[in-house]
Amino acid sequence: MYFYICACAATFKSREDHRKQLELEEARKAGLAPAEVDEDGKEINPHIPQYMSSAPWYLNAERPSLKHQRKWKSDPNYTKSWYDRGAKTFQADKYRKGACENCGAMTHNAKSCVERPRQKGAKWTSMHIAPDEKIETFELDYDGKRDRWNGYDAATYALVIERYEARDEARKKYLKEQQLKKLEEKNKQNGEGEVSDEEDDEDLKVDEAKVDESKQMDFAKVEKRVRTTGGGSTGTVRNLRIREDTAKYLLNLDVNSAYYDPKTRSMREDPLPDADPNEKFYGGDNQYRMSGQALDFKQLNIHAWEASEKGQDIHMQAAPSQAELLYKNYKVIKEKLKSKMKDAIMEKYGNAAAEEEVPRELLLGQSEQQVEYDRAGRLIKGMETPLPKSKYEEDVYINNHTSVWGSWWKNHQWGYKCCKQTIKNSYCTGAAGIEAAEAAADLMKANIARKAANEETPSPAKEERLATWGTDVPDDLVLDKKKLAVALKKEDERKREEKDERKRRYNVRWNDEVTAEEMEAYRMKKIHLDDPMKDFLQ
Repeated sequence: MYFYICACAATFKSREDHRKQLELEEARKAGLAPAEVDEDGKEINPHIPQYMSSAPWYLNAERPSLKHQRKWKSDPNYTKSWYDRGAKTFQADKYRKGACENCGAMTHNAKSCVERPRQKGAKWTSMHIAPDEKIETFELDYDGKRDRWNGYDAATYALVIERYEARDEARKKYLKEQQLKKLEEKNKQNGEGEVSDEEDDEDLKVDEAKVDESKQMDFAKVEKRVRTTGGGSTGTVRNLRIREDTAKYLLNLDVNSAYYDPKTRSMREDPLPDADPNEKFYGGDNQYRMSGQALDFKQLNIHAWEASEKGQDIHMQAAPSQAELLYKNYKVIKEKLKSKMKDAIMEKYGNAAAEEEVPRELLLGQSEQQVEYDRAGRLIKGMETPLPKSKYEEDVYINNHTSVWGSWWKNHQWGYKCCKQTIKNSYCTGAAGIEAAEAAADLMKANIARKAANEETPSPAKEERLATWGTDVPDDLVLDKKKLAVALKKEDERKREEKDERKRRYNVRWNDEVTAEEMEAYRMKKIHLDDPMKDFLQ
């Protein structure tokens, strides 16, 4: 309601001001009120709108003017000057009443003093009195209050320029020293052991490096901004194309040839597909898209997509450096796994391509050497071909054995055939050892058979009847009826104590000796799980 009343009041006030303005204009037309004049004292034509920059021709205006604009001339009270930074006005010799207790200046108090707090202020020492600051007040206009550069000293930017120039100069000097150093080392390596007359040539090369460095520094200078081949954003590059070269859209004037896009200056297809590739200098933009770094970039994008589909947090546009690093690590790990698998296969199956060729003598068992034998098989002429042997020792007999280890097998054990022993380091016993072993085996079988025949069959175990309380029930067991009745009462009391813990006694004496009557009472009061009437027992 309050806002509605305020809005109505503002509307009424604006209408009232408009009505008074109309009455004033009517009075000026009738000559009853003085005419409105500008700052130069000239009468303002009321028919010219105050927002127009030039008067219409039919109003007979003398000349175009902007003086009718509202506040076209700045207020003389406003200023664009700024504070005099660090200016001082008066230097006192002693402390004055009302001055800062810390430094002694009259323009501020101790709370707003920006000097270092003294151990004893100027109020008590009257020494080292600080001069008074220059206090200025300005009345800024609308633009002056919002001007962020108001009071900025442009001369201070010279410090920034000097700092950058010094950095560029240091960089150029460093690059020059590095290039000269490399050139000198190269000349030393090439000139070792040569005549000393080549020292002049070395100096000449160094001077040439000094001259050529300016050209190398100018190469980084940007000369033109051109659109990239793919279109979209513009890049700042050095113009390396010669103007005498034929434009790509003039290579083939056939209407049905490769399409040229004038907006992006791109021609994706080859304009001359039938020409000799050795004579062509341009094969279409797709030629660059499918070779060089463009192909690597495409593989990088594919890897980022596949990794993102598999759940990894990787995005080519959001974090390109991370995606490139992961792709490099992926290629390294892939190469390692590939080489590891290759080595494992070669280690297991061998490498037939890398192995040396097997000699013909070993491959076919033949040679060109002539050997003659007689009818008995004795060697007459030539050298008998030796049998091929492996790298292992063969026909080595130890411990007087006449056969090698492993020449005999019995009961899943290896042994010697000459003595039939299964111990590798045993001494050979010959045929006597074989006979002794067979006799010992026969004797062992006879002993086992005799023992089995003499063993008596065990008597069957007598089944004993156990009492319900876990002891043997004697045949002459007689229960006393009075003791059994007393035992039944005690069992009932014990049952009640178990149900009600309040009746449990603190000092309980236990008797480990259980009589037959007490055991019978426990058995009679015990609830058997397999009793069909157990639910009706009280």
